[in-house]
Amino acid sequence: MGARELWLVRHGESTANVQATAAQEAGDETIEVEWRDADVPLSPLGEQQAAALGAWIAEHAEFGVPNTVWSSSYLRARQTIEIALAEAGVEMTPRVDERLRDRELGILDRLTAVGVEARFPEEAARRRWLGKFYYRPPGGESWADVALRIRSFLADVDDVDDEGTALVAAHDAVVMLFLYVCGEMGEEEILDFAQDHTVTNASVTRLVRPSGQGRWRVATFAEHEHLDALAAPTEHPGDTDDQ
Repeated sequence: MGARELWLVRHGESTANVQATAAQEAGDETIEVEWRDADVPLSPLGEQQAAALGAWIAEHAEFGVPNTVWSSSYLRARQTIEIALAEAGVEMTPRVDERLRDRELGILDRLTAVGVEARFPEEAARRRWLGKFYYRPPGGESWADVALRIRSFLADVDDVDDEGTALVAAHDAVVMLFLYVCGEMGEEEILDFAQDHTVTNASVTRLVRPSGQGRWRVATFAEHEHLDALAAPTEHPGDTDDQ
């Protein structure tokens, strides 16, 4: 037997999310971020979103208070879950796991789509040829690479969280690839889904399997009603190679 529910949370809005959107709208080649990716903090709105997420956790005790809590090692995810747990009154220490970190972009890090085309046109062409799922930027990761991390992580969750609920704080591409792995999807299926669906900041995606074994079912995807009272967030597209 293994876990029966996964609550997959994307971190709240980060300062880099805001800067990336501004750079893309301005047509800039680079995204001016002063931190390495692992150290990017939440924006003020992101902190509010994390608190709203905590209210969601508290309200959903009917589904079972999470038995275990896991977090990406990146600061924005750790901040999100720490604020949320404090708001929910859940006294648990998240298990920080680097397998939940965001996808690494290698030489394309901090470049917009315009910047990739201008500075690495051969990489832009290679990505179009290989497709989003298997394209790996030099020094970075493909979606397939992240899926391998998730398969390893899930085995540990099942060992630790028998028949319980695991709360996981991570990133948009990571949440999307949980759907791929847990739903036993194919490349075309997950890419089609990702084309029309975005894992929004501080949203909750719930996967369930009552038996604790086998294929997971999506109960809710990117649920975000708990954020409705907040100011409208900056638009952040899903995982791309230019942010």
